[in-house]
Amino acid sequence: MEFPDLGKHCSEKTCKQLDFLPLKCDACKQDFCKDHFTCAAHKCPFAFKKDVQVPVCPLCNSPVPVKKGEIPDVVVGEHIDRDCNYHPRKKEKLFMYRCSKEGCKKKEMLQVACDQCRGSFCIQHRHPLDHSCKHGGRPVGAAR
Repeated sequence: MEFPDLGKHCSEKTCKQLDFLPLKCDACKQDFCKDHFTCAAHKCPFAFKKDVQVPVCPLCNSPVPVKKGEIPDVVVGEHIDRDCNYHPRKKEKLFMYRCSKEGCKKKEMLQVACDQCRGSFCIQHRHPLDHSCKHGGRPVGAAR
């Protein structure tokens, strides 16, 4: 006994195989056998609808729309040059505390303050004797 209405023929021109479990292409909506159901296998003319990729800007992490026929790398490059909202943080000064010793141009990351004169000094001039601390009339720690 035959079942003439059971199954469908593969829509691929070179195949036309009768398949009892045909697969429908998501892009062109035609029925295909297991060998031709992928867009690449049957050279689907609507494959571009399924192969949509939206590149993301590596700096601002926003999607960059690419039109058909455009090269994604070029479009992202143009976005970076013109439209990118990325603003790098200002470079923070690492060495902020300048030595108060006359003639010294060294800077330190952390403030090294003298307990007597309250000046900020570098590691080399941190001791009262090293920066000629004059608080209290004479340098602290000097022999009498």
